[in-house]
Amino acid sequence: MAYWRFAQRLAAPVVAAVTAFALAGCGGSTPAPVSPQTGAGAPATTTWPTPPDASVAASKAGLVMLGEEQLAVHYHVHLDVIVNDHVVSVPAFLGIDLTRHTIAPLHTHDASGVVHIESAKDVPFTLGQVFTEWGQALRSDQVGPVTLGPGQELRVYRNGQRVTGDPAALRLRAHDEIVVWVGASSQQPSVPSSYAFPPGL
Repeated sequence: MAYWRFAQRLAAPVVAAVTAFALAGCGGSTPAPVSPQTGAGAPATTTWPTPPDASVAASKAGLVMLGEEQLAVHYHVHLDVIVNDHVVSVPAFLGIDLTRHTIAPLHTHDASGVVHIESAKDVPFTLGQVFTEWGQALRSDQVGPVTLGPGQELRVYRNGQRVTGDPAALRLRAHDEIVVWVGASSQQPSVPSSYAFPPGL
C-alpha cells in the first residue's frame, strides 16, 4: 500500500509528540485559571482525551479512512479552544489511525491547532466533525467535558468575527482562524483574527 509519503509525514510529529509527553511528565493536577484578558500572564493550558480508536471516531464524523492522503482539495484552518480562561490544546493525530496506517480527509498532524483538509472531493467539512473525531461534544450547552453553567456562554469566532447558529455546523474554509470560546456572558474576550500559517500551508 502507498504508505511511504504518509509515514514520512507522520515520523516528525510522532517524535515531537513523544518528546513533548516526556518533557511534560505525568502530573494530574488542574492548572489554576489565568485570564487572558487580565494581563496576568499567559492563560493556563489543559488537554482533553482523544478516542481510543481513531477510525471509529472518524466514522462517527461521517468520514472515510483512506490508505493515503488525497490532495485534489487541500487547505488548512487553525482552531483555538478557550474554556473558562484555559487554552485547550487541540491534539495531534485526530483522524489518523496509527495502528491501521489510515487517515481521514480531515485530520491533525500535531498539536499546533492546524487542521488539515486533504480530500479527493470538494465537499463541506465542519467544525463539528473535528470535535467528533476528538471524541468531544460541541453544543450550545456543552463543549468537550465542560457543561456550561448559569451566566456562561459559548461563542464561536471566525477570523475575529463572531458567528451565530449551530457551532457544529460551521463550515471550514481555507485559512480560517476559528476560536471556540466559553466564559461569562458579560465577558468580552480578545480573540485572534488570523493565524500565521507556515509556508506551504
